[in-house]
Amino acid sequence: MIALVDCNNFYVSCERVFNPKLEGRPVGVLSNNDGCVVARSQEIKQLGVAMGAPAHQIEPHIRRQCILLSSNYALYGDMSRRVTDVLSQHTPHVDVYSIDESFLSFEGFPTETLIERCQAMRYQVRRDTGIPVSVGLSTSKTLAKIANHRAKKEACFDGVMMMEPGSDNTRAFLQQLPVTEIWGVAGRSAARLRTLGIETAWQLREASPKHLRKHFSVVMERIVYELRGEDCIPLDDMTQPKKQIMVSRSFGRLTQNKTDLREAVRTHTSRAGEKLRKQQGLAQAIMVFVRTNRFRQDLPSYSKSIVIPLPYATCDSRDLIRAAMAGLEQIFKSGIWYQKCGVMLLDLCDHHNEQLGLLGEHQSNEKRERNEKLMATLDKLNREHGKNTVRLGMPRKVNAWELRCENRTPRYTTRWDELPNATS
Repeated sequence: MIALVDCNNFYVSCERVFNPKLEGRPVGVLSNNDGCVVARSQEIKQLGVAMGAPAHQIEPHIRRQCILLSSNYALYGDMSRRVTDVLSQHTPHVDVYSIDESFLSFEGFPTETLIERCQAMRYQVRRDTGIPVSVGLSTSKTLAKIANHRAKKEACFDGVMMMEPGSDNTRAFLQQLPVTEIWGVAGRSAARLRTLGIETAWQLREASPKHLRKHFSVVMERIVYELRGEDCIPLDDMTQPKKQIMVSRSFGRLTQNKTDLREAVRTHTSRAGEKLRKQQGLAQAIMVFVRTNRFRQDLPSYSKSIVIPLPYATCDSRDLIRAAMAGLEQIFKSGIWYQKCGVMLLDLCDHHNEQLGLLGEHQSNEKRERNEKLMATLDKLNREHGKNTVRLGMPRKVNAWELRCENRTPRYTTRWDELPNATS
């Protein structure tokens, strides 16, 4: 049996854990640069604020009733880890699907005990982290996803719902469920399914898998089997090393200042280097890109990228920054109002399986070991004392390229020095 555990209104719930005054209030969390609503409490949904709604387009009389907070991803990530830690106490098989969703396997557990077991798990998550969760149970991930939705919306299930693939209740529900509500079926696929006379989840379940594979892909074939209760959708292995690492960010406001771009590229490259070292990888090239705001018709448009090969595979942030700065010099154009820049590490290889060329430049083993120790120390200081405690480049200051986050709450669980009334 598979369970999908989904944190209810996760970003808002994280904020409410540390500020109980937000309970019962219409609360929304905004995207980077305080742009669009990316998380909503039930109260703000009832006011008609849509997911993804630009903050500046919310009607003034509704805006006055809402509490809109800047996103606080450091807090949300740490709270997600804490929820996962609790889930791991109930089963050793936990696959983290997203920051607020995890698939759990209860293979070998007696089926008749699972609802009671999941209720206890749900209670412990709320007790230990303050985050409310809903649990959907079934024999496949797609049905578990549907069961989770029902557990969240229908109060009679008390947050935990089991959907048996062959039950009359499951059949009745799937006969009423539009295909657009199925995990993995997008609007365009749903439109094509309608041309085949398939409009409900039950009709899709009863369709020929081979016929649908011919018209769509193997993914649609798997969805049919999933609706029949057969688990056949593999999750991407989150532990696999990435083949590329990208770090980019839109600026808090437009800038023409070359120094701002240099500092932004430097910061993004340092972050990319940290991610690269975490997966024990090396990069052999780096791409740098800049671009303007394509929606500003009154300003010149400009978008440019460049790939800089590295003389040898490295994970040293100093080498990466040196190459990134050289790339920025080549693509920077004066007189342009820039809105975004970023870097991407390319041609990644495993630290222990580096393939050396016959004529390429290499570091001596002694020098590499010294550099690795330096980077490990830098990462440890930033991990234990907070991001950017030690950084490469100019002294810390507020820059035009940094995000707008006028209503960001403190990182309660990771930076005690940000808390109100904190003393040194």
